[in-house]
This record gives sequence, structure tokens and C-alpha cells, in this order.
Amino acid sequence: MSDDDIKPERGMRKLYATGLELGPLLLFFLATNYWKDDIRPAVFVFAAASVVALPLYRWLEKRWPIMPLVGGFFVLVFGGLTVWFNDATFIKLKPTIVNCLFGVILGGGLLLFKRPLLKPIFGAAFSLTEEGWWKLTVRWALFFFFLAAVNEVIWRNFTTPTWAASKMVVSFPLTLVFAFLQVRLLKRYWDGPDNPFAREG
Repeated sequence: MSDDDIKPERGMRKLYATGLELGPLLLFFLATNYWKDDIRPAVFVFAAASVVALPLYRWLEKRWPIMPLVGGFFVLVFGGLTVWFNDATFIKLKPTIVNCLFGVILGGGLLLFKRPLLKPIFGAAFSLTEEGWWKLTVRWALFFFFLAAVNEVIWRNFTTPTWAASKMVVSFPLTLVFAFLQVRLLKRYWDGPDNPFAREG
């Protein structure tokens, strides 16, 4: 199979994987609008969709996605608390806690262990110099804290359907834009001659 055949195939897999990440959020948003007076059915939909999406993601990408996997675990935990106490605060706090957790883990790895913890996670996909891994890790740690702050502002000041929609129209697009903006760093600190970003702007 030639590289020209492989690239479209990988592109389609990435498209499907992105759809699997957005799918549970879309269903959750639709459910919050359908059951306006009770968050619990929407949480059930969200949790069920996440449980289905993760194995499909594993099948498509041939690996378990670390961040969606952790996020799915917390959906079950905080979704369970939401249903048990009939209080939407728990599920609304989930993105704040998960993003802060990622930020603390990445930042703590640098401060306490002097290790960029993105390297063991994404080292198979990217070959960067040590300086590149450090800078990329710092950026993602700060970005996770930023996402946590965005979630806090939205859930405390807007309705539940608006907050649910923000996961698709605010947080997810911000993440895609931020990831795209890291291409220059990946290009600059790529370790080796086979730089896949060499042809980027």
C-alpha cells in the first residue's frame, strides 16, 4: 500500500475519531433540551454514549485514547452523583475537575519530577527534542487550566442547555485551534530529518 493510499485512510479514521468525541456531547446537548426540567435522563444518555464511543475509538485508532478515557470515567462518576442527588452541579463541575487534573499532572510532572509527561503519552506519535517536549507540556498544562476557567464561567452564568452546547461550540473548537497553533512548535523542535511538518506554513 502506497503513502497516497495510507493518508486518506488515516484522514478518514481521524474524522471518525473526532465524530466519536463529539457524538456524546451532541446527544447530551439534545437531551438537555428535550428534558428541560430534569438533568438525569440527559446524563444517562451522555454516559451511555461515552461507554459506546470509547471502544469504537479503540477499534479505529488501535489504541485507548487517554484523555477521552479519563473523561469517560469521570462522566460515570459525576453523572452517577448527579443522578443520585438530582443535582446538575456535579456533572457541570466535571470538566473543571478533569481539566484541572490534567493541568496539575502535566505541571506537577515538570515541577516535581522534572519530566514532561506528554512525552510517554505521545512519544509514539511525535519525535521532539527534550526542549520541545517541555515547551509543549507547559503550553498544554496552561491550556487545561484555561479550559477549566472557561467552564466555570459558563456553568455559573448560563442555563444548563447553554452550558451543554458550550462543550461543542466553545471548548472543543478552542482545543482544535490550540492544537493547530502548536504546529510551529512541532516543526521547530522535531528531532530527526523526517519532519512531517516541514511543509507546513
